[in-house]
Amino acid sequence: MPATPTIPAPSKDAPLRLLLVKLKHIGDALLLTPTLVAIRSLHPNAEIWVVVRKGTEGILAGCPAIDRLVTVTPVDAGSRGFSTFWRDLRTWMELRRQRFDYAFELTDGDRGRWLAGLSGARHRCVNTSHYPLGFFWRRCFNHTSNSEWTKGHRVEKDFQAVADFLPLEPEIPPLRFAETQASVPDFAKDLENYAVFHPGTRWVKKRWPKHYWIELGEALLKRGHGIVISCGPDAQDQAFARELIEALNDDRVVNVDGRCNWAELAGLLYRARLFFGVDTAAMHLAAACQVPLVTFFAFSVVSQWRPWKAPHELLHLDRPLFKDGVRIMPAEEVMLKLTPEMALAAADRLLAAPADKPT
Repeated sequence: MPATPTIPAPSKDAPLRLLLVKLKHIGDALLLTPTLVAIRSLHPNAEIWVVVRKGTEGILAGCPAIDRLVTVTPVDAGSRGFSTFWRDLRTWMELRRQRFDYAFELTDGDRGRWLAGLSGARHRCVNTSHYPLGFFWRRCFNHTSNSEWTKGHRVEKDFQAVADFLPLEPEIPPLRFAETQASVPDFAKDLENYAVFHPGTRWVKKRWPKHYWIELGEALLKRGHGIVISCGPDAQDQAFARELIEALNDDRVVNVDGRCNWAELAGLLYRARLFFGVDTAAMHLAAACQVPLVTFFAFSVVSQWRPWKAPHELLHLDRPLFKDGVRIMPAEEVMLKLTPEMALAAADRLLAAPADKPT
């Protein structure tokens, strides 16, 4: 359904002040960038503020469409006492002082609704198709949309949540991390002809087996590729990366070992020939850098989380994984069926494909 009530379309040259609130995980923050780029393209004089969870802001460092980035303490930070409430209150007060023309709530939760709905913006906009508004929130938002988003990509969800109220060009851009904002770490400046492995994930059910990573690495080394094993600061991910380094035992295998920020990982990805990984923020960053991706999906909903507008091969079982709401096959078992041979064949197809044709 279209947005209601209809808002008169502003002039493209109007100096709009816009607020977008999305308090989700790191990858979700990056998935907002196509919408931000689309806004900037059609409304070049707009002033764009974005509010995200603290800890996710680094992955937005490569999106020049943002004028001001504001962070709030994550809900799962462990201690949400008076000090956190006070910081949130100060953030809200700062937002209200800006007198935004539009505020878009993209979190689908009470905290995001509080910041956007009570921002004092002239047009306070929210999608209600999947997360209806209670009585209080209905009084806070003066524009609602029922556009269905659950069958599309999460990029499309954010884009439509804005386009229902603010005119945008229909073509949604790719993810954005500008190469000019990326930086190659010193330890990787001499690397060439390499693939990036990003095996780590906090979700056990998303993990590809260690012996598969080793087998894939050995095959790539035999073909003359180097390998960069990427991981974040998580101790378990770092331990897994060190186990792969030890098993592969080759000077052409380099361990990032949690030393890279998002800009440095982007620098590595822009120079890489291939990326192998599961559904993580690093996978979405690889898509933003347009490196050909081989990704393994067992748990994530493919239609919502696949690499967006980048050359990729997505390995998953083309069969129902649920019946009557019950999982037929555990995610770990699904991952076992996605073999290194399948990953190598996918990589070959990507390397043979024309560079200007994303799959």
